[in-house]
Amino acid sequence: MALNKKGILKASFVFLLLFSSCTISYKFTGGNIDYSKIKSISITDFPNMAESVYPPLSNMFSESLRDKYTRQTKLQLLRNGGDLNLEGEIVGYDYVPLSIGTDALAAETRLTLTVNVRFTNKVTPEDDYEKRYSASQTFDSNKMLADVQDELLTIMIEEIADQIYNDTVAKW
Repeated sequence: MALNKKGILKASFVFLLLFSSCTISYKFTGGNIDYSKIKSISITDFPNMAESVYPPLSNMFSESLRDKYTRQTKLQLLRNGGDLNLEGEIVGYDYVPLSIGTDALAAETRLTLTVNVRFTNKVTPEDDYEKRYSASQTFDSNKMLADVQDELLTIMIEEIADQIYNDTVAKW
């Protein structure tokens, strides 16, 4: 049984009609939050308790974390007493030489940021945890830390904020 041109066109049309209206959509923001039960989040300032202190770091980290939740969720941001609570401290801000160049001097340096986080969930207390998050960036040792510090910190803070967000509300 051979299909003629009309049969092929009809079959193609039916195929397109059936499958063109079906789409799969993935949304990577908003998290896995039951907004009927969880309405607010409180995020305290994260003080810098690391041996090496960069004065703007505490504010940079705290504000970036708050921005992450206000941009990607419908949660009301509170100073304290939220249904979800994030608190902690910056416990590590270190840089170490990595690879040695031909002149026996360090060719690259790694900058590492480590943050200790305590998460509490008043609605689902079994989700509570305490955990350390770290991120690192490498830079050319010929550059001064002061010249690359803010750019590298922005990248590392975003990476840690993403990890915290994923562990607390995205759950993936």
